[in-house]
Amino acid sequence: MKKLNRLAVPLLALFSSACIHAADFDLKDPKGVNNISFSLDAPLESIQGTTTGISGTVAYDPEAPEKTTGKVVVDATSLHLGNGKMLEHMVGKGWLDVEKYPEITFDLQSLSNVETDGNKTTATATGVMSIKGETKEITAPITLTYLEGMMEKRSRVPGDLLVVRSKFSINRSDFGLKPGENLDKVAEEVEVSLSLAGSYAH
Repeated sequence: MKKLNRLAVPLLALFSSACIHAADFDLKDPKGVNNISFSLDAPLESIQGTTTGISGTVAYDPEAPEKTTGKVVVDATSLHLGNGKMLEHMVGKGWLDVEKYPEITFDLQSLSNVETDGNKTTATATGVMSIKGETKEITAPITLTYLEGMMEKRSRVPGDLLVVRSKFSINRSDFGLKPGENLDKVAEEVEVSLSLAGSYAH
């Protein structure tokens, strides 16, 4: 029995140290720095907007970044445009109808073409986006940067950060946003840019 105990202790310690690397990084940023920007460049008008109403988690293990999964949730009521009238139309029933569909989500299901150099991983993300009740699988390039112990510099709480960056485009017609209409003022292609940092407190 004593021999078994002597074996069990180091094995348990090894198992615990292996498991501690995997963590859920919280995307809800109290500082409001996390943001997603979007751009529609039509012949007559160019629309630029942002949102900071972001939550969700990313499950990340620096020892196995290829296993990363997660979910990004955007509060559609937090969308912001410089032009108030444009914003009114965009969030209204004819377009996003945020009163009925208050969230835009992206479920990250898998990574492919994964390459890691130091603390930075680049890959192709595949997941499901949901806008206004319509869902579609999309792929997008993604960069994950793991910053061990750096959470304290950002929020004065011990922990790690995971910086997420991505740029991709979607078609509004794929999500039932007035397909084929108003193309002179509202472009079909929507360019999206993510700048997020998830936190994991120790």
